[in-house]
Amino acid sequence: MNEYCARRLAGPEAAGLAEPAALAIRARAEAVTGARLLGILAHGSWARGEAGTASDVDLLIVVAPKLALTRALYRAWDGVPLTWAGRPVDAHFVHPPADPGRASGVWCEAAVDGIVLHDPEGRIDPLLRRIRRAIADRRLVRKRVHGQPYWTEAA
Repeated sequence: MNEYCARRLAGPEAAGLAEPAALAIRARAEAVTGARLLGILAHGSWARGEAGTASDVDLLIVVAPKLALTRALYRAWDGVPLTWAGRPVDAHFVHPPADPGRASGVWCEAAVDGIVLHDPEGRIDPLLRRIRRAIADRRLVRKRVHGQPYWTEAA
């Protein structure tokens, strides 16, 4: 807990980018997206501390809405595979939700268990707090169908 608090107090850049792998991820994201990079979040089993032997490191690369999410963006990212602690890095490019109260499932999952790795303008953390508030207020709810979780707006 003390380590977490120290990272948080040090600011958004300190939340994990001291790791060489995290620095490589940030450099790749900046090279691929340029000035339109808004942030990087780790999410999924690795971020929750539940990664199995075959688990990868799931990332959300948050980009400005003006940057089109195309296959070319993924091809540029996939040019040289990245790893973190021997795990493959799986990046997903996303735009920030226009309305955090109506965020998609991937944003809800990131808000619940994500780790902000890069937030140079301090925009991602407040966005995640707004999504968590929508979840706490039961405006966004997690449900299951056929054993698979999904998020939806409350009825």
